[in-house]
Amino acid sequence: MLTLAQASTIVDAALKKGREAKFAPLTVAVLDAGGHLTAFKREDRSGILRFDIAFGKAWGALGMGFGSRTIFERANTQGMFYTALTAASGGRLVTNPGGILIRDDAGEVIGAVGISGDTSDNDEIAGIAGIEAAGLKADPGGAKK
Repeated sequence: MLTLAQASTIVDAALKKGREAKFAPLTVAVLDAGGHLTAFKREDRSGILRFDIAFGKAWGALGMGFGSRTIFERANTQGMFYTALTAASGGRLVTNPGGILIRDDAGEVIGAVGISGDTSDNDEIAGIAGIEAAGLKADPGGAKK
C-alpha cells in the first residue's frame, strides 16, 4: 500500500530534483493503486492544464499496467488503438512519458506518479527521483527501462 508519507516524499523530492536541474515549473500528482489522488503539488507558474496532464500520465500508466513511456512508444505504431483508448477513458489517458508506476520491494504496483511541466523526458527524470527518494522502485516503462 502506498502511504501518504511516501506520496508526499515523492512529490517533494520530484520538485526538488526539478529545481536542482532548472526544469520549468512542475506539477506532480501521485495516485494509489486504485487511481485515487493521494498527493499533489503545482509549482508557481505551472500552467492550468498541467494537473490534468500529470494526472492523465499517472492514470494511464495504472490503467494499462506499464509506464507511460511504453504507451508513448506503442502509440507511435498503434495510433488508432490509442486514439480509441483515449476516447474510452473519457480523455484521461495521456500518451507521453512522465507517468511512472510505483512498485514495492516485491515488485507489486502500489501507485503511479505523473509529472507535467517540462519536456516529457525531464518530467520522467523528476518522477523517478521522487520515487527513489521514497525508497520505492520506479517503472517508467519503455525501451529505456
